[in-house]
Amino acid sequence: MRVRGAAALFGAVFGFLISWGQFSDPDRIRAMLLLDDPYLYLMMASAIAVASAGLWLLRRNGARAAFTGHPIRLETSRPQRRHFAGAAIFGLGWAIADSCPAPIAAQLTQGVAWSLCTIAGIAVGIVLFLRRQERAGAQAAKSVRSGSRSPRSTASSTSTHAIPRDSASTRA
Repeated sequence: MRVRGAAALFGAVFGFLISWGQFSDPDRIRAMLLLDDPYLYLMMASAIAVASAGLWLLRRNGARAAFTGHPIRLETSRPQRRHFAGAAIFGLGWAIADSCPAPIAAQLTQGVAWSLCTIAGIAVGIVLFLRRQERAGAQAAKSVRSGSRSPRSTASSTSTHAIPRDSASTRA
């Protein structure tokens, strides 16, 4: 419960900061995407710089997560085709909706009615992704049971698409 309470608090603060920083303003987002206004790019760059320095310091000092006690670590992987496809879909959605998921949540709390359509699109995308994952997992299990192994149906190929779950965060 403590982890969820902290997550809700940090989520509310993040939403406030997204709104305050004008990341939920469609006109500001459109100006950024058209390369007319560097404001949001500069805000993102400064946030990345601060977060990078903070993570470096935390990892250097062997810090642990405040609420779970887990070591703070950053996992990296080589870019794969799916990353580029996901980035293209994300960018297309961002260009069409003039927003990305975090500002959409802020817009919902601000009462922006058309953000309901965008959040519905996000939900549909998530459902389609999860169905694809379930289908890939079922095909992998079927091929393991039958003894046939094709490159698309092996357990190792589907595990690269799996969403990791932290058992400690689901318990809290």
